[in-house]
Amino acid sequence: MGKLEGKVAVVTGASKGIGAGIAKALAAEGAAVAVNYASSKAGADAVVAAITAAGGKAVAVGGDVSKPDEAKRIVDDAVAAFGRLDILVNNSGVYAFSPIEEVSAAQFHAMFDVNVLGLLLVTQAAAAHLGQGGAIINIGSGVTSLTPPMSAIYSGTKGAVDAITGVLAKELGPRGIRVNSINPGIVVTEGTATAGFAGSDFEKALVAQTPLGRAGQPDDIAKVAVFLASDDAGWVTGEKIITGGGLR
Repeated sequence: MGKLEGKVAVVTGASKGIGAGIAKALAAEGAAVAVNYASSKAGADAVVAAITAAGGKAVAVGGDVSKPDEAKRIVDDAVAAFGRLDILVNNSGVYAFSPIEEVSAAQFHAMFDVNVLGLLLVTQAAAAHLGQGGAIINIGSGVTSLTPPMSAIYSGTKGAVDAITGVLAKELGPRGIRVNSINPGIVVTEGTATAGFAGSDFEKALVAQTPLGRAGQPDDIAKVAVFLASDDAGWVTGEKIITGGGLR
């Protein structure tokens, strides 16, 4: 029996990358998983197919986390499919890097609406269903400690995630709901490839600063998510777990 047998999870932004890795890992430990996507239904369907082929339970649920009605529907659809909710992974996120001279209001709102507002909206919807033993896992970023140049907006969103994690741990703790964040370093995903990070001088510089000597993989993050979602982490809340091979 897996560590998460009988539990139900929602993973936002799970059609690829870290989110897909987490969804598959939770399912492998017995959780039924709602695989959220904003635009890539094909990607979410592929994740669901991989989970079900391995003997797990999953459904794809569409919805833009930054829109209140859609954020609520993501959670409602998961509960309708599986009857309950025990785990929420707030993974949806967008990023862009630019010098301060190029920062715009549109860029600010695009990132804060998904990375911060979206997290709050889905958490608000999920909190109505989570109870004793519930777990919320926010995906932050190592940028909050690295503070790389040209990441003012993105680092700002993830700094907000760090703060919100602490606030919600205190707010929801009396209800038996744990709230933690995972802050990855550089991770090889479809997104980093599309953004041009894969093989770039930026990636090489980060790997050179990483004590364990490599970039991360989605599975590296997924294993930590399984721990935080499980009863093994029953006495862990309000923590920011930097998961980047020692990169600081």
